[in-house]
Amino acid sequence: MAYDNLYSPWRSKYFTQESDEKCVFCAIAASDRDRENHIFYRDSVCFGVMNLYPYMPGHFMIIPYKHVDSPTLLSQDEWLHISVLAQNAIILLEEYGARGVNMGINIKKAAGAGIPNHLHLHFVPRYEGDTNFITTIGNSRVYGVDFEEIFEKVQSLAKIHFKVK
Repeated sequence: MAYDNLYSPWRSKYFTQESDEKCVFCAIAASDRDRENHIFYRDSVCFGVMNLYPYMPGHFMIIPYKHVDSPTLLSQDEWLHISVLAQNAIILLEEYGARGVNMGINIKKAAGAGIPNHLHLHFVPRYEGDTNFITTIGNSRVYGVDFEEIFEKVQSLAKIHFKVK
């Protein structure tokens, strides 16, 4: 049986990132430029940020401030807090218009984490018929909406849905 290979070389920088480089998530978290960095939510445990290279419009991440590479290194309270936000993230994206949601965590480099030293949860809105292979085969992204408008909509929905009791 023959297999075709799809390549996405634009992602190679994530797999070859040197471990001594400053963590991009820690740098974003420490910055006070939330709008520029597209941070739409902050609390004492984590923050929500739009993915810089989204697979679909509305793709965002929840990232703990704590620089750890596995959920096992978070306290139980921190993990539960993030888990509640994860449930709310799905509701947020459904209200945004998603017909489904891919939620994922790649834990460490061998599991495919693009930034393996800092845990982050991905939330990708999905729509019926949205197969988007252009990203893989064309090193391109095609979106019919403006990134800034998406950020503003997600930010306004986060004010409604990202409440942890």
